[in-house]
Amino acid sequence: MDQRIAKLYEKVLAMPVPPNSVPQALFELGSASQTVHHAIEELYQQNEQLEQVQEVLGAEYQRYEELFEEAPDSYLVTDAHGKIQLANHKAARLLNIDKNYLVGKAIVNFITLEERQYFRNFLSQLSQSGRNQELLIRLQRRNGELFNTALTVAPSYDNQGKIKELRWLIRGITESRRVELVHIKEECDFSDRPIHSYSKGDIIPLNPQIIWLVSQGFVKLTTLCESGEEVLVGLADQGMVFGSYMTSLNTYQAIAMSDTKLVSIYVSEIIDSPNVSHTLVPKLNHRLRQTESFLAVSGFRRVQDRIYYLLRLLKQEFGEKVGNETRLSVRLTHEDLANACCTTRVTITRLLCKLKHQGKISFDSKRHIIVKDID
Repeated sequence: MDQRIAKLYEKVLAMPVPPNSVPQALFELGSASQTVHHAIEELYQQNEQLEQVQEVLGAEYQRYEELFEEAPDSYLVTDAHGKIQLANHKAARLLNIDKNYLVGKAIVNFITLEERQYFRNFLSQLSQSGRNQELLIRLQRRNGELFNTALTVAPSYDNQGKIKELRWLIRGITESRRVELVHIKEECDFSDRPIHSYSKGDIIPLNPQIIWLVSQGFVKLTTLCESGEEVLVGLADQGMVFGSYMTSLNTYQAIAMSDTKLVSIYVSEIIDSPNVSHTLVPKLNHRLRQTESFLAVSGFRRVQDRIYYLLRLLKQEFGEKVGNETRLSVRLTHEDLANACCTTRVTITRLLCKLKHQGKISFDSKRHIIVKDID
């Protein structure tokens, strides 16, 4: 194009009396050609950068694919209904079936007939709880051989909070180990212990030698800051633990937010009994992670960011699916939310009204918050 423009310009100059507009038009055409030339060069550079990024992503994908395939344990990826989407070589060998034939099959097909209904119930409850779960169950290889397994499943969610896929870790265990694990679960369900009942608003006594396990209800955990204001540091619902033994705060208070039933566990039992410690360690870990999350709320400089992050945390911890929306099972007052966000009740009320006006939250008839678009 540049060469053709140059030749045209030479011919015009060689004309006896060239029109005045023709050289100017050729100059403008040449300038436009240069602009197009520079744009093409930039596109070439961007294309090279995209190719480099594609190579990096390809290498990363290859790396993770190798990690998945060569993992020492058996892994499966299924949809929310248990239909297998991915399987590594270890899983194929464990089930005695070619890996290509695994994809598209339902994992329930490898469960013994006697336990299939139990497994389906487990899947249904998993979609409601939203937490990693472990299941002891017997699988059946393609040749009909039965074997004991411990399944650990981790759900993955989409932007609407629906389960997108399930990631399964499968480990074969011996019969003696299965009996041992079942024995641990049966022995440490604490169902035979005395129940301590508290009404809504009751202050729960704390003993440094006792850990409370929530059997029913909700408990609010608070402390006092230097200005004397109450600060929300945690919430405990069914299956969670709390107690003054688990904190170094000088001021620590537990208040029942509803009719609550608790089971007491002595710290000495955790130290002396491996079975008790095996049951409580995940619960203690859960409380630690929740406390850190509440602490992170106060780290945001803007109050609107604090309430937004807090609602996300509450949705994850205490959310119940109601159609396409999520209802917070715990009912927190504006004062409670203000204490968690280190601000005033008036500010929280204003921000909640703004979120409601934006369609991100709503309230049911019992004033429970329904989270619609907090991700």
